[in-house]
Amino acid sequence: MTAQAPISAPRLIDGPDTAPATLLLAHGAGAPMDSPFMVAIATGLAAAGWRVVRFEFAYMARMRETGRRQGPDRMPVLQEAFREQVRLEKSASPEWPLFIGGKSMGGRVASLLVEELAASDGVRGCLCLGYPFHPPGKPLQLRTEHLAALTTPTLILQGERDSFGRREEVEGYSLSPEVQLGWIPSGDHSFKPTRRSGLSEAENWATAVAWSDGFLRGVLGG
Repeated sequence: MTAQAPISAPRLIDGPDTAPATLLLAHGAGAPMDSPFMVAIATGLAAAGWRVVRFEFAYMARMRETGRRQGPDRMPVLQEAFREQVRLEKSASPEWPLFIGGKSMGGRVASLLVEELAASDGVRGCLCLGYPFHPPGKPLQLRTEHLAALTTPTLILQGERDSFGRREEVEGYSLSPEVQLGWIPSGDHSFKPTRRSGLSEAENWATAVAWSDGFLRGVLGG
């Protein structure tokens, strides 16, 4: 039985209708689609000329309505919600290039689906912002098996000191040649740098936008 997901998930859309492609962007486990991080990435890419569609998983929409925190739905439900958003985009604009991605958990869901959706819906690539390579403090519980087999272009942007996968850990993993890694200097899981680095959170978010913009353009131009 296929997991059910609501079609009417909350959405936010930034960027011009004349953009060269759409990026469908999902939030992380604990913060909604309009968190400061998500706003910065979406509006930054919109300013660079991309159409960015943010959507909310059902559990997060329920949290917004009730004000009560709850954990994410199970992975099959999250995946079906993402598929539904892809179907919605492709039904409206079948020939418009589409990328998928997300913050942390949202990026993980996208990465688990990108091969399937590349084959079925022509999705062009995947963008992961702070990938949860393993739970914090549990470096042996890796979530990397599918990343070794990807054939669809994927960019993972990771803070150098991310507790879900620090640079010295991640650089030892076996990843597909189609997976690019971009390192956000001194960044944590949301790319916030240390004070000692001399960088600001806004500067690191801008760095992430620039990396993402270059990746999207490179895939379309390749």
